[in-house]
Amino acid sequence: MLRWTGLAWLGAVLVCPLAAQPLLAESSMLIIAHRGASGERPEHTLAAYERAIDQGADYIEPDLVVTRDGVLVARHENEIGDTTDVATRPEFAGRRRAKTVDGVLVNGWFAEDFTLAELRTLRARERLAQLRPANARFDGLFAVPTFAEIIALVRAKEAETGRAIGIYPELKHPTFLLRETGIDVVDLLVVELERAGLSRPDAPVYVQCFEVEPLRRLRRRTPVALVQLVAASGGPADQTGLAYADMITPAGLADIATYADAIGPDLRLVLDESGAATPLIAAARAAGLRVHGWTLRKENLFLPPRHRAGGGEGGTGNLAGVWRELAAAGLDGVFTDDPGPAVAARDAAAQAR
Repeated sequence: MLRWTGLAWLGAVLVCPLAAQPLLAESSMLIIAHRGASGERPEHTLAAYERAIDQGADYIEPDLVVTRDGVLVARHENEIGDTTDVATRPEFAGRRRAKTVDGVLVNGWFAEDFTLAELRTLRARERLAQLRPANARFDGLFAVPTFAEIIALVRAKEAETGRAIGIYPELKHPTFLLRETGIDVVDLLVVELERAGLSRPDAPVYVQCFEVEPLRRLRRRTPVALVQLVAASGGPADQTGLAYADMITPAGLADIATYADAIGPDLRLVLDESGAATPLIAAARAAGLRVHGWTLRKENLFLPPRHRAGGGEGGTGNLAGVWRELAAAGLDGVFTDDPGPAVAARDAAAQAR
């Protein structure tokens, strides 16, 4: 496994843009490593991303938040108490705060209140330790990575493997962060993509967001593919009165197609309770949109009842069965915490054909 022990190598890696790569083949369902191989390593660590790449994932997915000094870093949320050891660090006890993030009161420690240097002193920990105790073995071993380091890792793994590896960043709470800090993560992302030579129409990059206006702004700033995320309830935090349910009607999908290339729906919007396809994929295709669903996981807790097995919530269920249903439904790509089993299911399906 590649070892990243410092920042000195970053300059050499990022001075030259990534070499032009052919677009990843999209003839079969893409495997998007959700926060890396987060079913096997603490999420959003370089170890999780590298594990996913080694298992054959087509894309790795970093969720992006920002530090106080304006650096994009990968965390599941801007609240970092669940994913780092900050709660055990007495020097940061005074940083604990309560914030209303997109209408939800959150108590904890927030990335935007730390400089990158301060964040570097923290170590990642498993967020779902009760469900994934094996992942907790890696607590304390990995730092919080910057987006630039993730790009550098991808470039190194491309050189090692000879294959294109996609990057699928998600902007988390961009409107809140702009209001809270004055830092525009849309601008920061565009700069990072340009610096790495990835702001081009054939780049293996998708950028996703649950909000609307950041994607509209990105459409004007970069030619990379954009994805409107869609939840099973609620609506975009930056669009008062707009529900996700309205966005997946034919009229709503037509509007999304004016600024995005794909939608990213909750898998419950893609398959019904029997495992059959809902009308959403066909409707999205009619609007000219690809469909990348989230999130496929191996644990019983996250699987539909028809695919659960023994072992309680943390037991391993029938991920391959869900894969086959999604493939039959015509899904273009799937986010998964478990790229290894997902690759195996895709390979098995290809051999059967």
